[in-house]
Order: sequence, then structure tokens, then C-alpha cells
Amino acid sequence: MFNFFSKPNNNISPSNLNLTDNQKKFEVIINTIEDGVVLIDNKETIQLFNPSAEKITGWKATDATGINIFSVIKLIDNKNQPYNDSINPIKKVFLTGQTLRDNNANLITTSNNTIPITISVSPILDANNQVSAAVVGFRNVSTERAEEQRRADFISTASHEMRTPVAAIEGYISLALNDKVATIDNRARGYLEKAHSSTQHLGKLFQDLLTSAKAEDGRLISHPVIIEMGSFIEQLTDDLRFVADKKNLLTNFTVGSTKNIDASNGNLTAEHQVKPLYYILADPDRISEVITNLFDNAVKYTAQGKITLGITGNNEIVQFYIKDTGSGIPVEDIPHLFQKFYRVDNSSTRTIGGTGLGLFISKKIVELYQGRIWVESELNKGTTFFINFPRISSEKAANIKNNLIIPQ
Repeated sequence: MFNFFSKPNNNISPSNLNLTDNQKKFEVIINTIEDGVVLIDNKETIQLFNPSAEKITGWKATDATGINIFSVIKLIDNKNQPYNDSINPIKKVFLTGQTLRDNNANLITTSNNTIPITISVSPILDANNQVSAAVVGFRNVSTERAEEQRRADFISTASHEMRTPVAAIEGYISLALNDKVATIDNRARGYLEKAHSSTQHLGKLFQDLLTSAKAEDGRLISHPVIIEMGSFIEQLTDDLRFVADKKNLLTNFTVGSTKNIDASNGNLTAEHQVKPLYYILADPDRISEVITNLFDNAVKYTAQGKITLGITGNNEIVQFYIKDTGSGIPVEDIPHLFQKFYRVDNSSTRTIGGTGLGLFISKKIVELYQGRIWVESELNKGTTFFINFPRISSEKAANIKNNLIIPQ
């Protein structure tokens, strides 16, 4: 069912109407909430259009009722591109039969204005468990988006301005620690080393804040090229294993499937191949940033054992995974891991530093290339992060490399 989370119109009090008919009570609720509510049948025809939907869209209920919903609810993304069927939640609900939500949509009104909205689409199932209708709920979030933008602008500006003095402080401390430049006693060296470490952490925080702000408003620099993920990750594993060696952790790279998964829901059907070519279109620096972040996390939270980086795929998907034998993640924390500033809070994590932005940034980068990232974990038994990317055929990869196809 759709979650009606708006406040009722205080000018109407249902308790004073002495309603006994359930239909009338339903109409009072629908007609007084601040969310736009639209009921459509399985032919995508509007059957109900409440007053808030009129107010947000500019359409009159009498005009909207009985016509196709896509003539009324026109969604565009933040780049002013119309939603296609593959991402439009109103279209997808009839295919998936699941409640879908989009917090980043924009609506074109009858006056051709663009309004930022959150939209939730919930299916109504018949006796045969088929989607017979759907409820579309949406809310004008212009004020919230404006506030978010102001916060993002502040974070971006502050982070950018503070990186320079922090870098200068770190540089001077490094000089003080250099025996060829300065002479200091052991006690002073200990203080300076702690100050240097704290300054590096502060610089990482400012960089992560700046990157997260860019990720949110689409300003991340990206130069996508064809990447053969097998050789790319294998080389990256060789570069990263030294970090794990410091904690006596084993590191290995594997090619092949880890589990049976269905490609239709973002997963894969098991198929073991020898050194297949897994091509994707992405910026190698950004992909390296994601993998390095996941690897560093694996090292941080693994006291002993090994870290495995692997790759598998089918004709449609390339799947990368990184598996550790660490402490695992409590089940209640898993849904929040990719939120900004979220960190698991328990006795094993409180002594480990971090900004709480790494996974948030990683998710934004993965989504930049139409990918998906998720995690599976069992407490005290380890964690595995999975990333799926659309796979590009060898022929198409060659054409892009030869400029016969322009990357989109």
C-alpha cells in the first residue's frame, strides 16, 4: 500500500463529519492530504485524481480522469531528459509488481514549469496476484531540494577552501619530520607524527566531502573509456596486496562465478569460463577509486584471514566482488551502509577511523555507469560487496576503441 505521509488539511476534521460510509471516509482522506494521489488501471488510464494532484500538476481532475497517465505525469531527470520505460516507476510497477520509489524525479506541469518531486508507485494485486491497478503518490519537494542544494554548496565551498591550509600544515609537519631539514628529539617527533596523522585524516575528510557534494549534483569528472575488467582488477589486486600484507592478510584474485544468480534482477547465472574478456564503459580512475575504497574497508575490518577480489559475468552483466573474512556487518546496519556519514557503531569499529562517506561515494560512482552495488554479510563470518556493470560485447568494445561508435 502507498504510504500516505502528509499532514491532513486542518480545515476539515473527519471526526466532525459523522461519516459512517467507508467510501466517504476514504474520499475525505484522499482529498485532504498534501500528496498528489492518482489511481490508474492496468491500461495506464487515470481513474482517480485528487485535489493535491491538481495543485501540483496544474491539471483539473475532470480533464485528467480517463486519459493515459503519461499525458499528465511527465517525468524528467536532473538533466532535463524524459524518463524512458526502463526507469519510469509508473511503467515498471506493472512489470515488477513491487512498490517503487524515486526521490530524484522532476515533473513538468501544464504551465511547462519543472517541479522536483518524490514519487512512489504501489501495485494493487488481483486474486491471481497480477497487477490490476496502481496508486501513484507524489509530493512537491522544491523547498527540500533547495535546502539540500544550499547545504551541498556550503560543504563544497568549505571543503575546497579548507583543503589548501590543511595541505600546507601537512607539508610543514612533513618537513619538520625530515631529518635532513630539522632536528627534533624523540618526544617532539612522537607529537608531530600524531599531528601529521590527524592532518592527513582531516585532508581525507575534506576531499571526501568535496567528492560527495560533486557526486550528488552530478559534477563528478568522468572520462569513460573501454575497460577490460579482468586484467584491470588483476593489476589493481597486485597494487593493493601490499596494504593487506601489513596486517598479514592473504590477497587473491579469481575469475569465475561465486554463486547462481538470475541476471533479470541484477544478478548472474553461473558459468565458469577461462579468462573471458569482460568489457565495460567507465572511467578507470573512478572504478579504481571504488575498488580501492572497498579493499581498504576489507583490510580495516579483517583481523585475520584473506581478502578475495573476483570477477564473473554473463552476456549482459559484468560482476565484480570483494570478499573478506572479517567481523561482518549486523543485519540491521546493512540497509543503511550506503547512506552519507553512516558508520556501523560497535566495539569492533569504534577504534577504526573513517569519514562515513566512502560507500556513499562508491554507490554514486557505480550508478554513474548504470551499475548496481550491494552487500551480503554474516556477523563474525565476513562480508562480500558485489558490483554489477552492463557488459559490452567484444565487437562493440572494438568499435568504440576505433571511434566507430561514440560512447554515450
